[in-house]
Amino acid sequence: MKILVLNSGSSSLKYQLFSVNNDSYEVIAKGLAERIGIKGSMVSIKYANGEKKSVAIDLPTHNEALREVFNLLLNGAISSLEEISAVGHRTVHGGEKFKSSVLITEEVIKTIEDLSQLAPLHNPAGVLGIRAVQKALPSVPQVAVFDTAFHQTMPKEAFLYGLPLEQYTEHQIRRYGMHGTSHQFVSEECAKLIGKKGKIITCHLGNGASISAIDNGECKDTSMGFTPLAGVIMGTRCGDIDPYIPIHIMKYQNKTADEVNNLLNKQSGMLGLSGYSDMRDVETQYLAGDQRAIEALNTYAYTLVKFIGSYIAALGGVDAIVFTAGIGENSPIIRKMVLERLSYLGIAVNEENNNKRGDTIEITTPDSKVKAFVIPTNEELVIAKDTVRLSK
Repeated sequence: MKILVLNSGSSSLKYQLFSVNNDSYEVIAKGLAERIGIKGSMVSIKYANGEKKSVAIDLPTHNEALREVFNLLLNGAISSLEEISAVGHRTVHGGEKFKSSVLITEEVIKTIEDLSQLAPLHNPAGVLGIRAVQKALPSVPQVAVFDTAFHQTMPKEAFLYGLPLEQYTEHQIRRYGMHGTSHQFVSEECAKLIGKKGKIITCHLGNGASISAIDNGECKDTSMGFTPLAGVIMGTRCGDIDPYIPIHIMKYQNKTADEVNNLLNKQSGMLGLSGYSDMRDVETQYLAGDQRAIEALNTYAYTLVKFIGSYIAALGGVDAIVFTAGIGENSPIIRKMVLERLSYLGIAVNEENNNKRGDTIEITTPDSKVKAFVIPTNEELVIAKDTVRLSK
């Protein structure tokens, strides 16, 4: 089987093509269509042999972007579009409707569209990708894999807010969480490493970041909330703040709701604290002794430790802590700062292993009472496996 996995953004289309043979999943091509509907659009691909190609071409909509993706796939990955057996889509928000991945129907598409109020930047883009595939490959089954689905095992005590109950029952306002496929993948990999499902805390740390508390394979709590703005400090998002702060800013700084939304989502986080949104730049300034970067990195580490500590309490203990995603996989500094603050758990950092990159590795010493691992995430593989399972 050949399985195409798509991740549609409002102006981008990421893709991976898998060759599936029984339980073996091989990536034979992957790439990105970017700046869709914007001047300077481009489509790129990397084949399994390492060869790379890119084409600068006008991409008015996702339909044209998918057409160019197919052209690149036909130039070195497949000989015919008929080889594509099914298409899996990363779908950001499934609300309470979707507790697992589903085969896409018109009813499913309508529900995803109806849930756009919960993810206005992401769900409409996902539907654009689905419609583009329908137009190009009308007979090929499609599967939606939801970022929120893995978190649907949270108990009410974890997902309810202290608001009038009708805000939940009538308006769907509750904690949903994101990055579910990533948390699912790395927690399952961690369970293999420690020999049991156990109590695992997973830290998906990228420009967007979230932490999840997982017990016996089920999510019990997660740091992102009603939207991806909540939780830990992120690249440009503020994370948890006093809920009155936006009202205060609007009232006393004469800001509109849109201006405050932009401030909280795009001007805050590490960018607001340090002047840099990319953690690599923050770390460079930190190592150079820049006081603003030092304070920002300390604040970032503190918020991670605070969530991890609260989840240890919620789980009644912890067997392992996992770091994943761009920062989690590539920042020895952050990992060390966090784990050293958790030394009271009997954690000691293996300095040599912590400075390695690229592979799954334990970064605590053999005598540590709680294990910590770096596990590269693979959300596309989760999507591909669900697509195979549901499209057969």
